[in-house]
Amino acid sequence: MAPLANPMKKNKAANIVVSGSLAYDQIMNFPGRFSAHILANQTHNLNISFVLSDARTSFGGTAGNIAYNLSLLNIKPTILGIVGSDFSEYQQNLQKQGADLSRLAKLAVTDKGIKTKTAVAHIITDKDDNQIAAFYPGPSLKNYASKAVSSLQEISLAIIAAEDKGRMLEYAMSYSRRHLPYIFDPGQALTLFSGTDIKIALRGAKVLIGNDYEIKVILNKTKLRLNELRKLVDILVITKGSQGSIIYQGAEKIIVKAAKPKNTSDPTGAGDAYRAGLIKGLLMGYNLKTCGQLAGLVACYTVEKAGTQTHSFTLKELQTRYYTNFKEKILL
Repeated sequence: MAPLANPMKKNKAANIVVSGSLAYDQIMNFPGRFSAHILANQTHNLNISFVLSDARTSFGGTAGNIAYNLSLLNIKPTILGIVGSDFSEYQQNLQKQGADLSRLAKLAVTDKGIKTKTAVAHIITDKDDNQIAAFYPGPSLKNYASKAVSSLQEISLAIIAAEDKGRMLEYAMSYSRRHLPYIFDPGQALTLFSGTDIKIALRGAKVLIGNDYEIKVILNKTKLRLNELRKLVDILVITKGSQGSIIYQGAEKIIVKAAKPKNTSDPTGAGDAYRAGLIKGLLMGYNLKTCGQLAGLVACYTVEKAGTQTHSFTLKELQTRYYTNFKEKILL
C-alpha cells in the first residue's frame, strides 16, 4: 500500500471519513446455545423463539461505533449517513465526542408524511458468543452518498462500513472516481451483495477487511481464490476473534497475535473497535503487524463491557496495556 498522507504528524489532525449505519442497538443475551435448538435438517421450516436473560438499548451502528473508538484514539472523524426523526439523543452523544456531523442527512418524515425511524439493530448473543442479528437500515435519500463525497475536501482515509447496500456501492464508486483512499468493510451487509457488487466495491479500495467467515463468503460469491482476492486490494485483513488476525500485503502474510481481554462480557462491537485501531495505526505509519496488534487491543475494551459505546481508555492506558500484551512500546 502506498503510504497514507499523515496529517497527524503535520497538522495534528487527521481527516477521516466514516460511513455506515447509525443505529439504536437492541442487544439481547440468550443463556443457552443456538446449536442446541436449531435442527440442521429443519432449517427450511424454521420457527423458533429464544427466551432471553436480558435486553438493553444502546447507541450503535457501524459508523457510530467506529467513530466512538476513533474519538478515544484522539481522532475526530467526519460521519456520513442518513438518520431519522428520533436521532436527537444519539446526535448529542456524537457531538460530545467531537465528531463532525455537518454532512449527515436527517429525514424527519417520509414522502407520505410518516415520521421516519433511525436504523435499528436487534442482536441476540448465545453463551458461545454466536450471534443472530436483524437490521433495519433506516431512511434512504437518492444520490446522498455521491453528493456527500463530492463535498469532501482532501481526506486521509475513508471507511465504508455496513449499512444500505446501494449507498455502500455509491460511496465506493464516488471515492474511486476521486482517487480517495478507502477501506471496504461489508460486514453484516454482505448477504445483500452479489459477486459483481463486491468486485465493483473493491475497484478503488486500498483495504478489504472481514472476519474469517465473511472472507470465505466473499470468495464464494466472487468465485475467486484467496491469492486472486489479495491482488484486488493493497491490504487484506482477516480477523479471527480470539485467534488474532492475518494481514496480507502483496506476497507478505503477517500473523497477528491476539491481545488478551480481561473478560468477555459482550463481543458486540468488537469488530468496529478493531477497525478504529487499524485506522489509527495506518495513520501513524506503523508496520502492519503493529497496526493489527493495536486494532486487536482496542477491540478488547469493547469485549470487556456490555454495549458498544460504554468502554473508555486513555492513550496512556492503551500504551501501557500494549506493552503488557506485546512487550513492545508504542507511541500514540
